[in-house]
Amino acid sequence: MAPWPLFAVYLLLPPLLLLLPLFPQPSLPFSGTHRFTVPNTTFNHLALAPGRGTLYVGAVNRLFQLSPELQLEATAVTGPVIDSPDCVPFRDPSDCPQAQLTDNANQLLLVSSRAQELVACGQVRQGVCEKRRLGDVATVLYQAEDPGDGQFVAANTPGVATVGLVVPLPNRDLLLVARGLAGKLSAGVPPLSVRQLAGPQPFSSEGLGRLVVGDFSDYNNSYVAAFAGARFAYFIFRRRGARVQAEYRSYVARVCLGDANLYSYVEVPLACQGQGLIQAAFLAPGTLLGAFAAGPNRAHAALCAFPLAELDSSVERARRLCYTAGGRGASGTEEATVEYGVTSRCITLPLDSPESYPCGDEHTPSPIAGRQPLEARPLLQLRQPVSAVAALQADGHTIAFLGDTQGQLHKVFVNSSQGQVYHSQQVGPPGAAISPDLLVDSSGSHLYVLTAQQVVRVPVAACPQFDDCHSCLQAQDPLCGWCTLQGRCTQKGQCKRAAQLHQWLWSYEEDSHCLQVQSLRPAQQPRQEQGQVILSVPWLPTLAEDEYFHCAFGDYDSLAHVQGPHVACVTPPEDQVPGNPPGTDHVTLPLALMFEDVAVATTNFSFYDCSAVQALEVAAPCHACVGSPWRCHWCPESGRCVHGEHCPEGERTVYSSQEEDIQARGPGTCPQVEALAGPHSVPVGWDIHLALHVRNLQYFQGLPASYNCWLELPGELQRLPASLQETTGDRDRDGGTGLIHCQVQQFHPSTSQWELPVPIYVTRGETQRLDNARTLHVTLYDCAVGHPDCSHCQAANGSLGCLWCGDSQPGCRYGPLCPPGAVQLLCPTPSITEIEPLTGPPEGGLALTILGSNLGRTFADVRDAVSVAGQPCSPDPTHYRTSTRIVCVTSPAPNGTTGPVQVAIKSRSPGISAQHFTYQDPVLLSLSPRWGPQAGGTQLTIHGQHLQTGGNISAFVGGQACPILEPTCPEAIVCRTMPQAAPGEAAVLVVFGHAERKLLTSPFHYTTNPRLLAAEPTVSFRGGGRLIRVRGTGLDTVWQPLLSVWLEAEAEVKALRDPSPRRSCGMPAADPQACVQLPGGLLQCSTVCSVNSSSLLLCRSPAVPDRARLKRVFFSLDNVHVDFASASGGQDFQYQPNPRLAPLSREGLSRPYRLKPGHVLDVEGEGLNLGISKEEVHVHIGDGECLVKTLTLTHLYCEPPPRAPQAVNGSSALPQFVVQMGNVRLALGPVQYESEPMLPTFPMEAQVGLGMGAAVLIAAVLLLTLMYRHKSKQALRDYQKVLVQLENLEIGVGDQCRKEFTDLMTEMTDLSSDLEASGIPFLDYGTYAERAFFPGHSGCPLQPKLEGPGEEGHRATVHQGLTQLSNLLNSKLFLLHLIHTLEEQPSFSQRDRCHVASLLSLALHGKLEYLTDIMKTLLSDLAAHYVRKNPKLMLRRTETMVEKLLTNWLSICLYAFLREVAGEPLYMLFRAIQYQVDKGPVDAVTGKAKRTLNDSHLLREDVEFRPLTLMVLVGPGAGVATGGEVQRVPARVLDTDTITQVKEKVLDQIYKGTPFSQRPLVHTLDLEWRSGLAGHLTLSDEDLTSVTQNQWKRLNTLQHYKVPDGATVGLIPQLHNGGAISQNPAQSCPSGENIPMLEDGEEGGVRLWHLVKATEEPEGAKAPRSSLQERERARAKAIPEIYLTRLLSMKGTLQKFVDDTFQAILSVNRPVPLAVKYLFDFLDELAEKLGIEDPETLHIWKTNSLLLRFWVNALKNPQLIFDVHVSDNVDAILAVIAQTFIDACTISEHKVGRDSPVNKLLYAREIPRYKQMVEKYYADIRHSSPASYQEMNSALAELSGNYTSAPHCLEALQELYNHIHRYYDQIISALEEDPVGQKMQLACRLQQIAALVENKVTDL
Repeated sequence: MAPWPLFAVYLLLPPLLLLLPLFPQPSLPFSGTHRFTVPNTTFNHLALAPGRGTLYVGAVNRLFQLSPELQLEATAVTGPVIDSPDCVPFRDPSDCPQAQLTDNANQLLLVSSRAQELVACGQVRQGVCEKRRLGDVATVLYQAEDPGDGQFVAANTPGVATVGLVVPLPNRDLLLVARGLAGKLSAGVPPLSVRQLAGPQPFSSEGLGRLVVGDFSDYNNSYVAAFAGARFAYFIFRRRGARVQAEYRSYVARVCLGDANLYSYVEVPLACQGQGLIQAAFLAPGTLLGAFAAGPNRAHAALCAFPLAELDSSVERARRLCYTAGGRGASGTEEATVEYGVTSRCITLPLDSPESYPCGDEHTPSPIAGRQPLEARPLLQLRQPVSAVAALQADGHTIAFLGDTQGQLHKVFVNSSQGQVYHSQQVGPPGAAISPDLLVDSSGSHLYVLTAQQVVRVPVAACPQFDDCHSCLQAQDPLCGWCTLQGRCTQKGQCKRAAQLHQWLWSYEEDSHCLQVQSLRPAQQPRQEQGQVILSVPWLPTLAEDEYFHCAFGDYDSLAHVQGPHVACVTPPEDQVPGNPPGTDHVTLPLALMFEDVAVATTNFSFYDCSAVQALEVAAPCHACVGSPWRCHWCPESGRCVHGEHCPEGERTVYSSQEEDIQARGPGTCPQVEALAGPHSVPVGWDIHLALHVRNLQYFQGLPASYNCWLELPGELQRLPASLQETTGDRDRDGGTGLIHCQVQQFHPSTSQWELPVPIYVTRGETQRLDNARTLHVTLYDCAVGHPDCSHCQAANGSLGCLWCGDSQPGCRYGPLCPPGAVQLLCPTPSITEIEPLTGPPEGGLALTILGSNLGRTFADVRDAVSVAGQPCSPDPTHYRTSTRIVCVTSPAPNGTTGPVQVAIKSRSPGISAQHFTYQDPVLLSLSPRWGPQAGGTQLTIHGQHLQTGGNISAFVGGQACPILEPTCPEAIVCRTMPQAAPGEAAVLVVFGHAERKLLTSPFHYTTNPRLLAAEPTVSFRGGGRLIRVRGTGLDTVWQPLLSVWLEAEAEVKALRDPSPRRSCGMPAADPQACVQLPGGLLQCSTVCSVNSSSLLLCRSPAVPDRARLKRVFFSLDNVHVDFASASGGQDFQYQPNPRLAPLSREGLSRPYRLKPGHVLDVEGEGLNLGISKEEVHVHIGDGECLVKTLTLTHLYCEPPPRAPQAVNGSSALPQFVVQMGNVRLALGPVQYESEPMLPTFPMEAQVGLGMGAAVLIAAVLLLTLMYRHKSKQALRDYQKVLVQLENLEIGVGDQCRKEFTDLMTEMTDLSSDLEASGIPFLDYGTYAERAFFPGHSGCPLQPKLEGPGEEGHRATVHQGLTQLSNLLNSKLFLLHLIHTLEEQPSFSQRDRCHVASLLSLALHGKLEYLTDIMKTLLSDLAAHYVRKNPKLMLRRTETMVEKLLTNWLSICLYAFLREVAGEPLYMLFRAIQYQVDKGPVDAVTGKAKRTLNDSHLLREDVEFRPLTLMVLVGPGAGVATGGEVQRVPARVLDTDTITQVKEKVLDQIYKGTPFSQRPLVHTLDLEWRSGLAGHLTLSDEDLTSVTQNQWKRLNTLQHYKVPDGATVGLIPQLHNGGAISQNPAQSCPSGENIPMLEDGEEGGVRLWHLVKATEEPEGAKAPRSSLQERERARAKAIPEIYLTRLLSMKGTLQKFVDDTFQAILSVNRPVPLAVKYLFDFLDELAEKLGIEDPETLHIWKTNSLLLRFWVNALKNPQLIFDVHVSDNVDAILAVIAQTFIDACTISEHKVGRDSPVNKLLYAREIPRYKQMVEKYYADIRHSSPASYQEMNSALAELSGNYTSAPHCLEALQELYNHIHRYYDQIISALEEDPVGQKMQLACRLQQIAALVENKVTDL
């Protein structure tokens, strides 16, 4: 490390303690921050490669390589591994029984720059280390295979710290490692050791220094950090010393860098004055910085600095005392000693010994410990514990970085003897401690911060984020300053002129001030003038002679002249100044003092326009002009506002208030109207004279002019000529005062108002307006407005003179306008128009509202004037309105009292109402409902009498208000309950005004809120209506449960209905609207659920518009709202698009569909099962139901009624076909049943007549034939007949396909349900791998060889030899030589090649990365070989080992894909084939079946059969299962089945969820037919009842035994098997062979047959037939191909399952397996490398490697993947499907003709589509993102642990050695001929293995 400038001199000054606040300065976001994080991964350590800048992160189970910008470059997987801290590293798990899968935390991470290596040590395997390449951490350079004790490096417990250093020496690198005590096996590992990095045993401490410890329990060091200085290494740690020292202390230990024996070890205590133990440290230039625990409970931190010179001095003092003075100081006390319980002691050597042996020697004492602590005072204290320290020096300043345990990073300026935190920021998540690995990059510009979850790159200085000088200096960042002439915040080195005065401003310099304009002269200027502006800018930096400043007024530039702090600039001309913004009198421009394009100092400068000032204030233009902040003057004669000194042309001037040297100035000197002198209020329609006071008219002296008064009436401006009356006095002294008299005028405004303020002003002449000193207006009033009656008129303001005039048009008028005799001083009788309410309680206290006219002028008139039904009523003064309204409170009265309301005002007759008020007593009777949830929301109805009493009614339930829903009815009040604190009873109270009524007999019960536990289904069509079952508790307490949906809808689909429709009395409450608009703009659609019980709700999904977006789905249970996902266990509700169905008839909806009786209806559509199940779909044909059998995505199959149903509506004669899916109703057209032809019995006479007629007809046809022999017409007729026959055949096959497919889909649906419970019977990985590797072997391919007598002792030697062979196989050179040598041997057969390849796959299964590398190498060699021949032939056959290795590699890598993706459709295809085959007869002898795809296995005979359902007894005594009761399980069989076939079908259906290997075997059981109590008959294929005829014996069938439908049977153990049912798992290696098929051999001359005789198959059995059947049979004999339609029927039935399987294999919708992408990328690279550009060749390579080599094998052999039994018929069908897959993979065009095999013709139409799927599959993989080498290696590492059967690996090695032994000499010769092999002694190692395995003694 390069030495840095010292700052220790500052630390010698008395330190000043700086306490920091709890909350540091807020952090600012840094634009340069980068982060790296990996989910679910914990980071441990961080290392930096100095020259490269690359970062390395050590994490739990991972190592990451990052770029300086924290971009991921490489990843290495390091765990988890099978390990235990109590065991030494092992290979065989049996050596450590307690071992388990253990996470591997990184304990040490160091960079060796010289060797370009990364040293990484984990916690597992006792902390052994490994070396990896710096350029790629995924590459392991060294890893100890069998580490010894000396190679245990790191602590094996994550909580125990390990620190280390790589020390570069001239001739080698050493590793210094210090660690704490961890685990029982670490007692022998020293706390500090020196280890070698290179050599034969890296990381070994053998022959190097170790800190020897006498008693580990006394010296458990807890290491904090390790640092390397220029000459020494320093280790910081905490520990409790020897027994004499009880407390823990902090220490620093020093060792010479070149001391490989630790002779120089010296430690001294560290003390930060008054603080606790050291927590983190950093070696800064010249100083050791330490963070110590501080404060109460050590929850704070303190930073101390220890000068390195003082530290070294303290160490040297301790060393000197121990070398020369026996460890004692001048006072005789012990100041140094030898620690760690060793025998060495401090001695007395010559005084020059410390200098002679600066790093100690063998004879010097060691390890030395000083007793005197090195003390320092804290630089600062923090309120949080510190976990990391780092520092750097920049621009001569020291900056420290402190990371605390709360994820905050603090930047500290270490200045003199104190530290100051100038910035804190949250780097990691709150509460996440910052790791001690706090690193500064080599440039010193960035800091790397590590927490457990992330790595963050933080700029050391964030200068660029400060945009201006003030923020830059206020940040107090010692690394930042303001570069004046660059105009930005920079570090000092980035500012070119930083050394010059005022060029770089630093916040810690007292004379650093940001440049600013302190003053402007002038501060503003008229826009019409161009002048000079002087700016005062102190501390302006000095420029060079050829540089200059310039001023920028907005976009206008002018050169600046600088004189000291003053800068002179010229303002822009008027045409360069922008216009004023609207409504203003000036424009303000930014004025910037510029250097080049940098603004050095800025301010604002305004340009004003006096002519615009007067326009801003129309009522007082002179005031606005001279009172503005500008230097503007008013010219009263011309009425202008001007700039300059005065008005032009000698005109008198009103001067601006800015003119300080003129006394008469400002707005007070303006000519102005001061106030109104005449009346302020003016009646409408009466002549009025107005006068106004004016002053300052002296400016108009000697100038004649006329005056006008102007009134701004609504809609018009009225002018009144006026005259000026000057007042007496001195004009100059009194300011030219006078009166303006306006002409007398009547006013009639266009709008009638009680009072109308009208602005008024005066002009001189027509336009020159005098200023209004204040706002002036005249109030026009109209007595008639607002006084509709006498009382209102008399109540008006008396000063206005309004009187009630009672002439022909009575009204309120201005007094003089009313004739003298018409004035009425007494008002008429009060008039009452309405009272409200009309009823009230007998208690009184009701507020009664009385409306009318002449109800008094003041409240005093009515105080005691009101009575109600003869009872006094007290008026309320606050609600009284003059003449029109009285509100009074009623007095108590007897129930039933009724009468009018009277208002009797004194001296007037009383006013009596026409309406009567009634006192009535409201009564509460009952409640409904009586209970509701505690959350409220229940709509409660209170029943009673006279409930419409009074106007103010409120209800309460249990003290809580119950808001009433309008309207209140006489016999019912409806309110909605509010939430209640707790469940329980609550009294119901209704308040009528002040009268209360309580319902005591039936309180309301608040129940516990309902809970929802389950809701399903979770999907519906948008049309809604799907029934959703909701389960929960307390559901019957809900008043109205709703299922609601919130939607974001487009404008055209939004509903605008009232969300709460208004109720009406006597009508039932309406259901909520389907969709309503919510206030926030959302659309809510709801349906009302029905309460089935307290635990079940039945809801229909709401219908939602098509274009609406779903926001929320929830249940509203009154006030309880539950999201659907919460009720359904986290599954959101989804809407699917409505289904679409095609019309039944292809001719359109109006055309009828012709239906043949007995046929299944197939309806095509889209999205049919996305939102509904089969059981929920209802299909009707007229009034009859079509039973839905199957529902798929695109098809609906239903079975129509056998007879034609009636049409529902009378408008159509034919019944309509209607599909109902929830609310979605689809009519698909009419259906017309076709009637079947009847075959009536003809009488004999009719038959004779018919025969004669037929003879005549035949004679006529012959005659016509002779007459018309034109061959073309005859051919046409024949062609038409064939067409009709083919059409009938096609219809028949189609109908049969639909029927069969419907049955099959029903069966597969049941199978899917069974699979959900039992799962698909996949083979375990071990069995799968063995079957894939050794497909020709039945049972166990690798069985241990039985040992002979005396071989037990040899077993360990053989085991050792095979282990060495396993190690030798890890040599790539050996393995390639072995493979090539074996392949060169002529006797090494193809079978041997495959066998050896599989043995290698098994032996190297734990090292798949290595196996992949070998395979790639061999593939490259193979490709190079075939390029010289024909590259298209590569991988076509298994000619070398690499082809089999590739097959095995794919089998390993694709096992997970099989289980997760492709396995299910493949298994469903297998089961569908098996089900279809079993539905038809199968010949037990010939193996031919009615239902097959394979032409050679087709039963070409019509065999009559009948399906039967047998009831199989299962349970105790039934012979099949044990435990439980006897159950009857139905089993489907055929009456033509042999007894063995019946047993197979019965076992299939009883054990349908059980793997085949766990079922009983067929030949171990007998079938027993049971009838009644005692009838037991054992059935068998052959017995005494078998029929033998002409040397042919027919196998017995159920038909032979006449077993009826529904018969009861049982499976019992065969007697010769001992009464026990044997099962496959009983054997350790189950036999994979099938039971052989019955052969048609001869048994004593008798031949067996079942359905057809083998040699006479076309004839079949001669069963009696009718003449029609005879003819059909004869036709079949002649044309056996007629039965090929059975193949078509079978193909159509299975088509969906074939398509699903191909789609799963060839689809990239799911992620393509990484191995496939990796292999295809490798083949692409191989082709490019070899110059192969032909795309057809690449296509063939990929097809041969993956599709044909792996997938075809999987298609043909399901038993390789599943635990199933594959019959010959199923195998034949799978062969046809596999051949179709092969045809789809070829590039050549698939041509078929009439001579093509039938099996090829079957899928001729589909193969082009499959070809497109293959091509798209290859293209999609090619365009997907490449699979990286690291990703593949990581995946292979995970797969390596799958095959854990270690014994089989040994057996594989034994078998492999047997092959080596066959060609031993040739292999040895090949190894000895290779020079590299000679160096590696490969031949020698193989000879040693041979000696061990074969127990030979060699000369080695």
